[in-house]
Amino acid sequence: MAFLEKNIAPAYRVDATSSDQQMLCLSGDWTVSTLAAAEKLIDSVVVDKHRLTCIDTSAIGVIDTSGAWLVHRLRGTLEFGGRRVELSGLNDVRRQLFDQIERHHPPRWKPDRLRFSIVGFLDATGRQVVNVGKDGVAMLHILGSLGIVVATVLLQPKRLRGIAVAVQFDRSCIGAVPIVALMSFLIGAIISQQGGFYLRQFGADIFVVDLAGILVLREIGVILTAIMVAGRSGSAFTAELGAMRMQEEVDALHVIGLSVTEVLVLPRILALMIALPILTFIADIAALFGAGLTVWAYLDIPPAAFLTQLQAAVTLDTLMVGIVKAPFMALIIGLIACVEGLKVGGSAESLGRHTTMSVVKAIFLVIVVDGLFAIFFASIGV
Repeated sequence: MAFLEKNIAPAYRVDATSSDQQMLCLSGDWTVSTLAAAEKLIDSVVVDKHRLTCIDTSAIGVIDTSGAWLVHRLRGTLEFGGRRVELSGLNDVRRQLFDQIERHHPPRWKPDRLRFSIVGFLDATGRQVVNVGKDGVAMLHILGSLGIVVATVLLQPKRLRGIAVAVQFDRSCIGAVPIVALMSFLIGAIISQQGGFYLRQFGADIFVVDLAGILVLREIGVILTAIMVAGRSGSAFTAELGAMRMQEEVDALHVIGLSVTEVLVLPRILALMIALPILTFIADIAALFGAGLTVWAYLDIPPAAFLTQLQAAVTLDTLMVGIVKAPFMALIIGLIACVEGLKVGGSAESLGRHTTMSVVKAIFLVIVVDGLFAIFFASIGV
């Protein structure tokens, strides 16, 4: 029967008909079943560049659209290499097939030239402003829902999911202690080394203790910790909630009548608000320890003199300035992480994009909040 017949492998031969013309004779079956062999075949075709090449298809047994595309590609490859090519041996049916392929041949890709225009710039700016407004509304929505849930938990403490808070605290705080301590230690050492390098030129070596102490306790400790937490825990929150959105687990919570804010958002934000002040304190100690070792090795200031100068330079208010900022920064990081996680669509690309946006937005707003706190504390004289 016909469907039991085997395909004939495609083949070719080159015949020189005259000094200025050569014949490329194709034979066999050129179908989707022989596509792999045909592709290898046309890659091995070698013809004289200075002769007119005539591709003869009369010996081809069976040809379909796939085979016709390969013949068309062979012709285009030879012409692109500077050869003159003609197609012969076509009956009416095959001629119509090749005409259709030629008519539907995709045009060569050309990169779009992006030209600057005032209208386009204003349009992009307007879209960004609208997106920022939508993000602000989404954060206010989550914040309002969180306030309602917190009020409910205060009235009914049994509704607080203590185990979920403990698990998130373990991931956000205990798991982050090594990296936070190491980074803070190195930052404290670098600040002391650089400060000592310049202050030593003026004979003010001892004041590097004041520089490191005030800078670490007021600004560097809390902001560096918040940035690391945003990149570590914030991205984890977004990825977790985004994966739950992709698997429709969030929709399942709505169906069974549970509050997403109470089950997913509150434990994460509460754990983060508890963890960040603790991590900030650890970062302060690690940074001051690194500063003390650096000034001891680099400026010959012994630990006793370092501690004495540090006690004279900083007060409890200096330490509390950094600690007070931590819960507010944690709230910002948690809100952004949860908002971006709940905005994830059904694709991995959406998950990656929103995770990246979560980290970027959290770091930006952490720096903005730190600047606002700096203005506030300066205005009240702290």
